[in-house]
Amino acid sequence: MEWLSSLGTFGEILRFIIVLLEAIFVLNLLIVVHEWGHFLAARWRGLKVEKFYVWFGKPLWKRTFNGVEYGLGSIPLGGFVQLPQMGPMGGLEGEEDKGEKLPLITPLDKIIVAFAGPLFSFLLAVVFAWLVFLVGYPDRRMHTTTVGWMKPDSAAAKSDFKMGDTILAIDGVPVQSWDNPIDSVRERIAFSKGEQIEFKVKREGVADPIIVKTGFDVPAGTLTQRRGLRTVGIAPATSTAIEEVLKGSGADLAGLKKGDIVTHVDGTKIYSPSAAYTVFKSKTSSPSKLTITRDGQSSEVNLTPVAPEKPKEIPDDVFAKGLALSGIVFSNSLDVTGRDLLYPAPSKQLKDASTMMFRTFSGVFNTKGDVGFQQMGGPVKILNTYTNFLSAPNGWRWVLWFSVILNVNLAIMNLFPFPVFDGGHIVMAFGEWIRKGSLLPTKIMEGVQFACVATLLCFFVYVTWFDVNDLVGKGGKKDGLDFKIEELVYPAAK
Repeated sequence: MEWLSSLGTFGEILRFIIVLLEAIFVLNLLIVVHEWGHFLAARWRGLKVEKFYVWFGKPLWKRTFNGVEYGLGSIPLGGFVQLPQMGPMGGLEGEEDKGEKLPLITPLDKIIVAFAGPLFSFLLAVVFAWLVFLVGYPDRRMHTTTVGWMKPDSAAAKSDFKMGDTILAIDGVPVQSWDNPIDSVRERIAFSKGEQIEFKVKREGVADPIIVKTGFDVPAGTLTQRRGLRTVGIAPATSTAIEEVLKGSGADLAGLKKGDIVTHVDGTKIYSPSAAYTVFKSKTSSPSKLTITRDGQSSEVNLTPVAPEKPKEIPDDVFAKGLALSGIVFSNSLDVTGRDLLYPAPSKQLKDASTMMFRTFSGVFNTKGDVGFQQMGGPVKILNTYTNFLSAPNGWRWVLWFSVILNVNLAIMNLFPFPVFDGGHIVMAFGEWIRKGSLLPTKIMEGVQFACVATLLCFFVYVTWFDVNDLVGKGGKKDGLDFKIEELVYPAAK
C-alpha cells in the first residue's frame, strides 16, 4: 500500500481504514471459527440449531436454510450459534419463549458440542503455527541479558548490581533474552513474587556467578492509567556505535565520525548510549575523555561540550537529555534484530503460547505478585494490536504469529469451568451425568448464568476502559526501563 503515500492526507486516511478492516476481519475469523466448531458438532449430534450469525446486533441480512437462520449482524465483532438444548440461555440472548418442546439431549452430546469450540480454536492455532513455521516472523527481541544502564535512585541502583552484569537467571528461572514473551528479563521481573527479586549474574573479572537481590518499583495507576508491572530500573546493553555527528558540536570539533564505537567515557566502560548521555549531562562545561574504536583501532578523544544548533527533526526533550552537550547521535539498536526472520517449530509456538497463558493467570491469582486483572486486555486491545502489526513492515507475519497466541488463549480460556464459558457447559453436563441424566434445577442454572454474565460484562467494561484510554493517549507511558529501552536516539535514525 505504499502507493497510498502519494495521495497525501487522503491516502493516509484510506490506509488506516484498510488496515482497520483487515484487523477486524482477522479478529472475526478467530471467533467465527470457534463458533463454527459448535455449529458442526451440533449438526453432527442432531441438536436443533436455531441461528448461526456472523456479528451481533440487528440483522443486516438473514436467510433460513434447512431450518437454520443464517445472518449478518450490525455490530462487527464475532458471531454466535444459538442452541436452545444446550442450556437456559434464551433469556440472556433476548429470545422469546416460543413454547416449543425440544427433546432432551444426553450429557455426552452437550460435552461434545461445548468442547468443539475450543477444539476448533486450537486447530486454527495449529494452522497459523504451521504458516509461521513456513514463512517466519520478524525477530524483534533484544538477545542480550547484559545490564547496560541503571536508572538513578532505582531499586537496581540501590542494590549490588553493576553495569555490565549479565543476568543468567531470575528467581531460579534461566533467562535467554531481554524482552521475549517468556523466560526473559522483562517477563521474569514482571511475574516475580515476594518482597525481593533474586538475580543470578555473571560479572566480568569474577570467576563464578554471583547472586544479586533487589527490591522493585510498581508504578501506580490512575483513573485512566493501568497500574504498572514490577520494574527494578535496568535497561539492556545496546550498540554504542555513532550514527551521526551534529555539525558544529563538540563531537564534530573532536573529529568523531559515523561508525566510531564509543567503548569508554572517562575510563568507565560504556554499555549503552544512555550511560554515555548520563555522563555528558553531568559535565556541562568540562571535557570528557572518550575511548573509541575506529576501523579496529582504539584511540582516545577529548570531547568538550559545545552545543550545536538544534535540528528541527529532533524533539526538544531528546535534544536536552545529553544530545545538546555532545552532538553524538547513537545508532538505533532497536532495529538491529528486526531484520531476521524466525522459523519456530509449530510445537514450540503452541507450547510457548500455552505457557504465556498459564503464567498470566497464575500471576493474576497470586497475591504475592503485582500482576492483576488490570493488566489484561479486551477486544479493543486485541484489535489495536492487530492494527499496529498490520501497519508495520512484515505486518502480516506478525499477525500470523500473534494469531497462534490468541487462538491458544481462546481455546484454554473457554475451557475454564465458568458457567458462561464452554468449560461451564462441560462441568454442568458432567453434573447431569453424575445425576444419571436428570437435569440440574433450571432456576439455579438460570441464576448462576445471569450472575456470571453480569460478572463477565463488568470485567469487559473494566478492561475496555483502560484499553480505550491507552488508545487515545490518556493512559500515559510507563518509565519502566526493564520493559522499554530508553535510548536517546535521533528520530531520523529509527
